[in-house]
Amino acid sequence: MNDNLIVLGGGESGVGAAYLASQNGISVFLSDKNLIELKYKEILIDNGIEFEEGSHSIDKVLKASEIVKSPGIPNDSVLINDIIKKNIPIISEIEFASRFTNAKIIGVTGSNGKTTTVSLIYHILKTSGLNVGIGGNIGNSLAFLIAKNKFDYIVLELSSFQLEGINKFKPSIAVITNLSPDHLERYDYSFEKYVDAKFNIVNNQTSSDYLIYNSQDTTIDNELKSRKISSSKIPFSLVKGRLSNQTYIEKNSLKSEINKNQFMISLENLSLKGKHNLQNSMAAATVAHLLKITNQDIKESLSNFHSINHRMENVLTIQKVKYINDSKATNVNAVYYALDSMKNSTVWIVGGVDKGNDYNELLPLVREKVKAIICLGLDNKKIIETFSSISDLILETTSMSEAVNFAYKIAKPNDAVLLSPACSSFDLFEDYEDRGNQFKECVRKL
Repeated sequence: MNDNLIVLGGGESGVGAAYLASQNGISVFLSDKNLIELKYKEILIDNGIEFEEGSHSIDKVLKASEIVKSPGIPNDSVLINDIIKKNIPIISEIEFASRFTNAKIIGVTGSNGKTTTVSLIYHILKTSGLNVGIGGNIGNSLAFLIAKNKFDYIVLELSSFQLEGINKFKPSIAVITNLSPDHLERYDYSFEKYVDAKFNIVNNQTSSDYLIYNSQDTTIDNELKSRKISSSKIPFSLVKGRLSNQTYIEKNSLKSEINKNQFMISLENLSLKGKHNLQNSMAAATVAHLLKITNQDIKESLSNFHSINHRMENVLTIQKVKYINDSKATNVNAVYYALDSMKNSTVWIVGGVDKGNDYNELLPLVREKVKAIICLGLDNKKIIETFSSISDLILETTSMSEAVNFAYKIAKPNDAVLLSPACSSFDLFEDYEDRGNQFKECVRKL
């Protein structure tokens, strides 16, 4: 299959790909220009996988017959351009790993709601007794999952980065939750290029596969009209449409009709609240219904599922002020859903590494719901410029403890303090989880 495989990147996906290759007798060399984390280095050493760290051996890389590129490596780096000039195939870890499994893959992508939807689908399938794994952009890489287990079903969270190097990969069921501008710095600030990467999820699907999508998302709806897609399309929506196969809301119930089979659950019985979570529940219910999970199992799972960390996570209520951790909200659309769901006057903690954000769509919600803005980032200029005309109080901070202490002084009984950053975390934190964990720790110290 491959006489000279090179893996670029020594993180979860790169080491996973190298490990899977070695388990299948493929000669593989891993190269990372940075130092490799100890836990991954041990896997490479224990399995006799050749690797280098701290720099790339360019000559060796350029002699590869195929290259697996980790999603975090920029597409416009000098090395990647040199590889392209040599016409060496570059694929993603998802593409490579999918060659080694016959599992039915459920792939979920979108700008927001991916993690919750994937976790919900996994919860329903696992609860119903299916042999199912979960991974991709959440937990283990697909390569590690396949190398260490033999699943009948795999639920994958798929980012646009992971979907870039796709040639033959196709999920049996694809889900697109929604699409809004995100990671535009990766795509020459072109929303269409970002959307193209997301839609790679359906490129190889056939008429026996399914696409489940949010039909109320204007971008998705427009793309479906202009693209030739072979898979069977099943929409979910807050209102009933005309199609025979669909999931929708009617008379305070979530209803799904697929191949003349019906499923229904009262909205009151859903464990996840808020409009965005309703859409996530609809997507998950549609997948489960399509897989012929019993109505009882779907109902029980949707009613007893616990929310994931760092996504509208209630931390504590202190002196009648509710502190909410939404650190995973790394784009404007996610913050829109968060603010839309707020019932109380809100102190909003926002900021980080801007990804080409347009904050204007938040103006009505901020005007209505936000009493103070606390900026948490090294460059807050765009946030301040956007909201200074409608917010009387905007503060700048460069540490979580400072931000939380300011919020504590500003918030009054029955207010809420919401960490919903709209930005990446890498200026002050390791990642969104580190940011969220620091928020929770600082709140608990109040």
